[in-house]
Amino acid sequence: MAVINQDEINNIVWKACDTFRGVVDPSEYKNYILVFLFIKYISDIWKDKYEELKKEFGDNEERIQRRLERERFKLDETCTYDYLYVHRNDNQIGQIINQALEKIEEDNKEKLEGVFRNIDFNSDMQLGETKERNIRLKNLIEDFSNPMLDLRPSKVGNADIIGNVYEYLIAKFAAGAGKKGGEFYTPAEVSILLSKLVEPKAGDRICDPACGSGSLLIKAANEVGSDNYSLYGQESNGSTWALCKMNMFLHSKDNARIEWGDTLNNPKLIEGDTTMKFDVVVANPPFSLDKWGAENASSDKFNRFWRGVPPKNRGDYAFISHMIETAVTDGGKIGVVVPHGVLFREGSEGKIRRHFIEQDNCLDAVIGLPQNLFFGTGIPAAILIFKKNRTAKDILFIDASREYASGKNQNILRNCDIEKIVDTYKKRSTIDKYSYVATLDEVKENEYNLNIPRYVDTFEEEAEIDIQATQKEIENLEKQLADVQSKMKGYLQELGING
Repeated sequence: MAVINQDEINNIVWKACDTFRGVVDPSEYKNYILVFLFIKYISDIWKDKYEELKKEFGDNEERIQRRLERERFKLDETCTYDYLYVHRNDNQIGQIINQALEKIEEDNKEKLEGVFRNIDFNSDMQLGETKERNIRLKNLIEDFSNPMLDLRPSKVGNADIIGNVYEYLIAKFAAGAGKKGGEFYTPAEVSILLSKLVEPKAGDRICDPACGSGSLLIKAANEVGSDNYSLYGQESNGSTWALCKMNMFLHSKDNARIEWGDTLNNPKLIEGDTTMKFDVVVANPPFSLDKWGAENASSDKFNRFWRGVPPKNRGDYAFISHMIETAVTDGGKIGVVVPHGVLFREGSEGKIRRHFIEQDNCLDAVIGLPQNLFFGTGIPAAILIFKKNRTAKDILFIDASREYASGKNQNILRNCDIEKIVDTYKKRSTIDKYSYVATLDEVKENEYNLNIPRYVDTFEEEAEIDIQATQKEIENLEKQLADVQSKMKGYLQELGING
């Protein structure tokens, strides 16, 4: 069999979604498709290894099973995709799938405990009554039986293909889920840009405290250029946390530690009596989160909000404060996507912003992005880059809002746009109508307002109008109009019509 390519596998798996379209909300049916892809993936890995050991040990099943115990995943025969395929016509197929998921969790507790707890393949509410549900599940199982969808490592060839199809599906689901899409996925090009700006290196601890389905963490890991790093994340939504866990395994990042819980009110990444510290912290947290926990912030046992408590209906600076407090003191790097209001709003946010700039001197760059890049919102956003223990006494402003490719539903950052932003950031260049390196005194003169147009002048002067040439052009047009009117009058008279 020929090695499958990325487009083929993407198309096959996307077609499996036809089973649920029009019946289940896209924000929900993504869970069924992605969980089933994961079942197929670990089943094919198990099958590949079993066949390899069969060649080595022949009919010695005891030795084969003993070796399988040491593989990435333990898989009982009743949990494999092939078993489910054989039972696809069973009247209780939904329950059979549920039992398989429970067994997979039980046998792989350390890695998968809780990952499938929020998914029910036997749900009347989500998948319809028994007859309809059984038809849908049978169709789903058969869609994954396509011979081209053989996910065994020996057949796929490129390990990234499996992770890439998962990312492809998550992006497609996010696009179809409207506002909910932005809750679990950051567009790939934004994740790539942010990852390049923070420049993770070998040996780094990398964290995303609002990790969603994990795409930003994975993009940051890819920037390291080796496997010498460790990944950490936390996600408050249980279903999205499960997607992130599976995403890590599908990208062969088995050692990633992904916690489920509310980062602001219940941080789970703890060492001793304090929060863990990371070399790189990145996030695209929910914009202006309401009811984020302001009432408890002043008594936070980790003292993350000592610079001030953000407004109860806007949690942007709560996430930023958490991220800065969890970065290592010596050279920790933080990259965060924020709404533009973060740059100029006053009150407690203004005081916190001033502290970051004046006392901490940790704000390194402010980068304005194009509008309509993100799922579920058309508003433009910005990226803030912070560095701990910084010696520079300036802030780089970049206005990248006008350089992008227009899309049907969303705008897109092109590779050339990303490269220009990153190059400008690394060189700290001042470029006319694009970027400006402002001194801290200049920022102070602007009362710590970081609104980008205060620093990057993008005003385009209108070309001077040549009055004489314009008047001459008007006279020529009037003469042409008079000639046309005269001819028209003649034609009408010939036709006996009074013009």
